[in-house]
Amino acid sequence: MNSKKYAAEAIGTFWLTFAGCGSAVISAAFPEVGIGLVGVSLSFGLSVVTMAYAIGHVSGCHLNPAVTVGLAVGGRFPSAQIGPYVIAQVIGAIGAAALLYVIASGAAGFDLSKGFASNGYEAHSPGKYSLLACFLMEAVMTMMFLFIIMGSTHGKAPAGFAPLAIGLGLVMIHLVSIPVTNTSVNPARSTGPALFVGGWALAQLWLFWVAPLVGGALGGMMYRWLSEQPVGVVEGKNQLGP
Repeated sequence: MNSKKYAAEAIGTFWLTFAGCGSAVISAAFPEVGIGLVGVSLSFGLSVVTMAYAIGHVSGCHLNPAVTVGLAVGGRFPSAQIGPYVIAQVIGAIGAAALLYVIASGAAGFDLSKGFASNGYEAHSPGKYSLLACFLMEAVMTMMFLFIIMGSTHGKAPAGFAPLAIGLGLVMIHLVSIPVTNTSVNPARSTGPALFVGGWALAQLWLFWVAPLVGGALGGMMYRWLSEQPVGVVEGKNQLGP
């Protein structure tokens, strides 16, 4: 049933946003045992690995509007389902951000103005990178993410290893791009925290929808062109799980 697919996407995106952004907000700089950039990168990647095995067989485990659009462009997902999937993903991300806010604000000294894991450019980029640099980083990283997803889920790829390839790919993406944009490559993940931060985070949210969607579409088109036999929705290979 489609309702179960949408529920799976909401739950999966909740987990990605809560685990990933939670690691940044709560654990990244925790006194003496902070997990830092590497730890946050691993958290995002592991959230995808775990959900891919858990719900890949239910919904395909997109967890990301850019992935949904990219798979549709690449011939792996029906276009008519883009809207419901994206809505479910955004709902899951907002729910995760709400829970994270309640938990994080329970600590003395919590300061929402520090960003709450929001994405930004220029003055709100962790490394103060320009708008152009941030746009290019988000678009290219999302493009390569889709390339990895489509390649690892191709019918001729080794069976059962797609979640690992995709999760590790997301780790690599975060290792490179956290200093530039705080890493989005996922409009839903960006929307949840931005709604709570408001102000600059909402004003800059457009980039973290546009760049990943453009990148996802380019990645889908690139792999569809490269692959000798694009595996389409008809053949059932539109999921990340084994």
